[in-house]
Amino acid sequence: MEIVDIYTDGACSGNPGPGGYGAILMYKENKKEISGGKRDTTNNIMEMTAVIEALKLLKFECYVRLYSDSAYVVNAFNNGWIYNWRKNGWKTSNKEPVKNKELWEELYLLSQKHKIDFIKVKGHSDNVFNNRCDELARNAINNL
Repeated sequence: MEIVDIYTDGACSGNPGPGGYGAILMYKENKKEISGGKRDTTNNIMEMTAVIEALKLLKFECYVRLYSDSAYVVNAFNNGWIYNWRKNGWKTSNKEPVKNKELWEELYLLSQKHKIDFIKVKGHSDNVFNNRCDELARNAINNL
């Protein structure tokens, strides 16, 4: 199985407000940067969108090391929340509807196509790829 490293980040100017996302995909010697944004969104939506848009670019089953500074995204998989939400009809442990359900559903389906390790990185730190994703996300906001 081929190995792909993906770094993602989302940003929002106000929450809600204009937002952007950025991602870097690295496969062997190839590197691809993507970004985009929305005029009215939230930080969590942009964090999830970065992961979704990056995974959508993969053309075959891969082993993915996905690096994100979003505890929301990483913990949903590493702590098993997403599997419980799905099992419980997209309800939280408090029986409340899961926020951003449509994005979680899409992310769940994409995650089933690959072997993914979700790895938490510290945001706004010394990780060059996370910092570049943040720059891509912020530039996307500026370009709206």
